[in-house]
Amino acid sequence: MQVGLMAPQGWKGEYDGWSAADAWARTVELATNAEALGFESLWVFDHFHTVPNPTDEITFESFSVLSALAMATTRVRLGHMVVCTGFRNPALTAKLSSTIDVISGGRFELGIGAGWKEEEWRAYGYGFPTLGERMAALGDHLEVIGAMFRPGRATYEGRYAHVRRAINMPKGLQEPRIPIIVGGNGERVTAGYAIKYADELNYVFLSPEECVERMRSVRARCETEGRDPATLRFSLYTRDEEMREAGQARVDVLGTLRETGLDRIICFPARWSPTVEAQERFAEDVRAAGIALAV
Repeated sequence: MQVGLMAPQGWKGEYDGWSAADAWARTVELATNAEALGFESLWVFDHFHTVPNPTDEITFESFSVLSALAMATTRVRLGHMVVCTGFRNPALTAKLSSTIDVISGGRFELGIGAGWKEEEWRAYGYGFPTLGERMAALGDHLEVIGAMFRPGRATYEGRYAHVRRAINMPKGLQEPRIPIIVGGNGERVTAGYAIKYADELNYVFLSPEECVERMRSVRARCETEGRDPATLRFSLYTRDEEMREAGQARVDVLGTLRETGLDRIICFPARWSPTVEAQERFAEDVRAAGIALAV
């Protein structure tokens, strides 16, 4: 099982009261330190306002952060947990993704979902479609992005999105294309989108037992729908609170997750303490749980 870390960007209040310059310097420091410690990947949220309540505090924009971290690192994979697809035209999302993949030397992965944070949608002028509409739009957006990543010009006509001979050059460096991760816990539509369009299905806050059961169900559905189950990876964004305190309790949680068969977990141990020391203690606990890092 691989372990990735969130790169602090302020969304969960970790930079409340900081100056923007100091916060950004710390984000770069923690990104380079995470790579040096051997973590597999770095991730950012795609949000505009702090959580749980919107405050006038720092939240760095996600694609900009990843572009900069692509230049500050050399090995770690980079991506979103996850893009709110409604915030951008999907052809633009594909273009942004392709450019970051080149900048990073082929290390970008596109995590994408339907979005949920209503006050952000309304504050930025997107309205707030129903869940059914947001999920249907995600399906059209995945079609557009897939078309943009494939060779040649992209054409797709959908209810919520279309492209007509759109040119996306360069298309990124990875072959056959940039990996796509569908994010969300939905057992019907979300899982179906992952089976049809994605390389990985990302869960949020599920227990180890729930992960095992969900993965078993999705693999069975892959068989039914004609996809080799071995070609779909599974990941989990863990509960922040479970990763907060160093020590045996955290080691035990990590060890239990290692036994689930998940391919990757993404953690945010520096949420309350965005420091090198917090990352180093987390790396010690990861190794104590029997999980190898890349050093």
